[in-house]
Amino acid sequence: MRSYARANACPLWRAAGATAINDLNGRAANAVNAFMSLIERMARETQGLELHDQVDHVIYASGLVDFFKKDKGEKGETRVENLLELVSAAKGFQPDPAEEMAPLDEFLSHAALEAGEGQAEAWEDCVQLMTMHSAKGLEFPLVFMCGMEDGLFPHQRSIADPSGLEEERRLCYVGITRAKKMLFITHAEQRRLHGMDNFSQPSRFIAEIPDEHVEEIRPRVQVSRPMRSARPQKLRRTSTTPASELGIRLGQRVRHKKFGDGVILNCEGQGAHARVEVNFEGAGTKWLVLSYANLEAVS
Repeated sequence: MRSYARANACPLWRAAGATAINDLNGRAANAVNAFMSLIERMARETQGLELHDQVDHVIYASGLVDFFKKDKGEKGETRVENLLELVSAAKGFQPDPAEEMAPLDEFLSHAALEAGEGQAEAWEDCVQLMTMHSAKGLEFPLVFMCGMEDGLFPHQRSIADPSGLEEERRLCYVGITRAKKMLFITHAEQRRLHGMDNFSQPSRFIAEIPDEHVEEIRPRVQVSRPMRSARPQKLRRTSTTPASELGIRLGQRVRHKKFGDGVILNCEGQGAHARVEVNFEGAGTKWLVLSYANLEAVS
C-alpha cells in the first residue's frame, strides 16, 4: 500500500482501496475492505454528533473496548479506563474557533501528550507531565501531584487489597520525594470520570502526612448566575480546635439523616459551638453545628 501511494502520489487511504482490489490476496483484501468499511460506517454514524459522542461511539463501534476487556489483567483494565477517560476529556474540550483543523483532529493533537524529562530544554518556562513511575530517579525544585483522591490514587481496585494499597503507598512516597523545595498536592471535590460526575474523597495518603508539614489552601466557591470566580482562602489544618479533637478529620466522608452523604471541608469553634462545613452530594455545602448534626462516618 505504501509503495502504491508513493508511486501514484496518492493518500494511503486511496492506495488501500486500490491495492485491495488489484494486488492483495483474498484474505488480505477482505481484511482491508472490512477495515475501510468500518471507518466509512463510523464516519457516517458520527456525522453531526458532539465531539464526546463521536469519541464514545468510535471506541465501542471499533471493538477497542471489547478487545481490551478480554485481557483480564490490570493492563487491559487500565486501557479500558484510558479509553473511557478520553470521552470525559472530549466533553470538556473547547475547540479553538481560529483553528483550521476539524474539532476531532484538534482534540487528538492536544491529547497526545509526551511524558518524561525530554519535553523541553532546561531554560524553557514549562510544565513537564509524567507518571509516578516515569518520575523515579528524577528530582525537581517544584512538584505538583494531581488527582490525589481515593479511587484514583490509591486506585479503586487497590483499596480493598492490602498488598496493592501498600504498593501505591510506596509509589506515593516516590512522588513526594521528587520535590526538592516545594510540593503541591491537589484533589478535586467533584470530578467527571469516565463520563460520570463523582464526589471525591481526598486520598488517604494525604492524611498520613504529619500535620506540621501540611498547609491547606482551599478555594471558597460561591455559585450564582453568572458563576463568580473562586476566591482562594488560605487555611491551616487546625482551626480554633483541631479537627482530630472534635472526633472528625478534614476530607472525612459522612452521612446526614436529611442531606445524605457528603465530605467534611472545614471546621471551626470548640465545644458545643463547634461547627463543620460539609459538601453534600445532593444538597450542596452547608455549615452544621457538630453537636446537633448527628453525622455518621461513612467508610
